[in-house]
Amino acid sequence: MQPRNMSMSGVVDLAAVKAAQEAKAKAEQARAESARQGGGGAVSPADLVIDVDEAGFERDVLQRSTEVPVVIDFWAEWCEPCKQLSPLLERLTVEYNGRVLLAKIDVDANQMLMQQFGIQGIPAVFAVVAGQALPLFQGTAGEAQIRQTLDQLVQVGEQRFGLTGLTVDPDAVPGGATPAQAEAAGPYDALLEAAVRALDSGDLAGAVQAYKNVLADDPGNPEAALGLAQAELLQRVRGLDPQQVRKDAADKPRDAAAQIAAADLDLVGGHVEDAFGRLIETVARTAGDDRDAVRVRLLELFEVVGADDPRVVAARRALARALF
Repeated sequence: MQPRNMSMSGVVDLAAVKAAQEAKAKAEQARAESARQGGGGAVSPADLVIDVDEAGFERDVLQRSTEVPVVIDFWAEWCEPCKQLSPLLERLTVEYNGRVLLAKIDVDANQMLMQQFGIQGIPAVFAVVAGQALPLFQGTAGEAQIRQTLDQLVQVGEQRFGLTGLTVDPDAVPGGATPAQAEAAGPYDALLEAAVRALDSGDLAGAVQAYKNVLADDPGNPEAALGLAQAELLQRVRGLDPQQVRKDAADKPRDAAAQIAAADLDLVGGHVEDAFGRLIETVARTAGDDRDAVRVRLLELFEVVGADDPRVVAARRALARALF
């Protein structure tokens, strides 16, 4: 089967502008911090090729696509052409040194993703840039053709979306930390206790800052990430008039800000599925900056509830369906 090449001429119309701007600022900050610390914040070459499933698609593909173009390789163990194409994609991804990320999806284990992308046969290769899915080619392709496609993808990511890619350090530990960082990251009991005390006393701003202080030194600290998400949620709903918020949400179903405020109240009130459902429906009926703002808030609420919660897992799948 001959590859079906993609055209990127219309990709600007699908740009998630806000996500691109935030991604550019985030990447530039990460690069500056990496330079200051002599490599901190860099990823290992092994982190450039990842296996992705349905549960992790939002985190590993959609979120990462706001930092770097993500190439998706749909494959299966029984697919002979895949056995030729996949190693080539992996080698070129490592060679591109952080300018693209390769996500490998086994179609046998992830039928829902295969259906959502409308794949009729494999191998099939897509890209996701700033949350937007783009078909690259279906079937096998030669190295020269793949290089040309990747060059074009990188150019689109940099010039139109502000994606500056990932910093790669051959000495980094897989997972994004250098050995020195792994040793330095330790307990932060005093700061976490200060955050809890601030929450108990109603000092939400103080709690937010305390959690941010922990995350500045230990970005992967799960307790601080959860605490920050909870504190920021409480901070947002403080002072809201619940009756007015719900009236605005009912009167303006396409108003992103109104639906976001109502979802925050839903979650604080313990109505988890209502909060998730409201935002997923809003994602489906909005576009551009509004859609991205709703998606980002939904991801924040996922953090509050916890990634392993069955309601979050189900909502992630519903979000993927709404996005594609």
